Amino acid sequence: MSQHLQDTAVTAGALQQRAAELDRQDPLAHYRDHFVGTDTALSYLDGNSLGRPLKRTAEDIAAFINDEWGGRLIRGWDERWLNLPHAIGDQLGRAVLGAAPGQTIIADSTTVVLYKLIRAALAAVADPDRNELVLDTENFPTDRYLVEGIALEEGLTLRWITPDPAAGVTVEQVREASGPRTAVVLLSQIAYRSGHLADLPGITAAVHDAGALVVWDLCHSAGSVEIDLDGADVDFAAGCTYKYLNGGPGSPAFAYVNARHLPSLNQPIWGWMGRKDAFEMGAGYQPAEGIRGFLSGTPAIFGMLAMQGTLDLIEEATMAAIRAKSEKLTAFAVELFDAWLAPLGAELASPRDPALRGSHITVDHPDFTKATVEALWDQDVIPDFRSPRGIRVGLSPLSTSFGEVLQGMAAIRARLAG
Repeated sequence: MSQHLQDTAVTAGALQQRAAELDRQDPLAHYRDHFVGTDTALSYLDGNSLGRPLKRTAEDIAAFINDEWGGRLIRGWDERWLNLPHAIGDQLGRAVLGAAPGQTIIADSTTVVLYKLIRAALAAVADPDRNELVLDTENFPTDRYLVEGIALEEGLTLRWITPDPAAGVTVEQVREASGPRTAVVLLSQIAYRSGHLADLPGITAAVHDAGALVVWDLCHSAGSVEIDLDGADVDFAAGCTYKYLNGGPGSPAFAYVNARHLPSLNQPIWGWMGRKDAFEMGAGYQPAEGIRGFLSGTPAIFGMLAMQGTLDLIEEATMAAIRAKSEKLTAFAVELFDAWLAPLGAELASPRDPALRGSHITVDHPDFTKATVEALWDQDVIPDFRSPRGIRVGLSPLSTSFGEVLQGMAAIRARLAG
């Protein structure tokens, strides 16, 4: 055997022992048993795109069909369903977002929620000279497209921040881009590609210093990092529930509106469910008071059921413990990258400091293509591809083991070396 192969074998053995030890020491390891599929050989490295389902979800949905939908029929609306967007919103606020009751509601998709929030924020800006929207070139496409469309509709100017793609938007960049003409700033707390964790409190303060309002996209942060929206005095926030909250494909999004804004805001999509006394079916639109006014159509009750189980687990485990494991998972993934992928010419496209990233990393290599990821999928190793040459490794703290990370990174190394 060559010296290189001997060294590789020794390294692999040491890393395997390290993964086993990290799993033995993991205080959240037992939560993995709550999820479907974790007892298989599959290595799931895409929990930041779609979380695994909980085993209890099948029971919850069956009970809903048999007892509530089947048993109570239309009475279910009056008995429980109408309040679910508020009840789950308040639990999400309490367990994940650092939000007091009455400020978070479950509704629509992230795209629709962001549209509502941005338009409501713009309508709240009284100064006509504030006609600029600030956003960044590395933000998720739906955020960029939305703001571009709103700017076109309203005749507003876009001011673009161009961050380091392997890092993210900084407080200094926001201060430089914001000023007396700024109306609204839209940013993501975690960059969808690099995983960079933005300084949410610092950036929010910088936006407010400029006299503007901020809308945060929390899609990649809700359930993976600690958030304190009330403490940071955030104006608005939105996010999806099918990543770290395990709500399932297409589960509805959430909207957060700071209580200080609620009395004076109007959102642009008027629908019967957001009207005061919706069942009066009266003429004219009178918005409901509080966060309920941000509803539009009938709530997607089915889509809300799955996330309740995850929120229960998060409250039990605590976001502090979940964040601690997230940092250890990504640190181990970077350790594996250094040992196995960097020598093969790969580059880490994410921050090295665990405190500066969310729960995923991205690895770039000229040979990585969509076909590379498809080949890995055929081996039951499931990361995702991010154009033009990135493989993104997403690690969900409650359902991902260190051994699973080792197995997945080993398969990426083998594919790259082969």
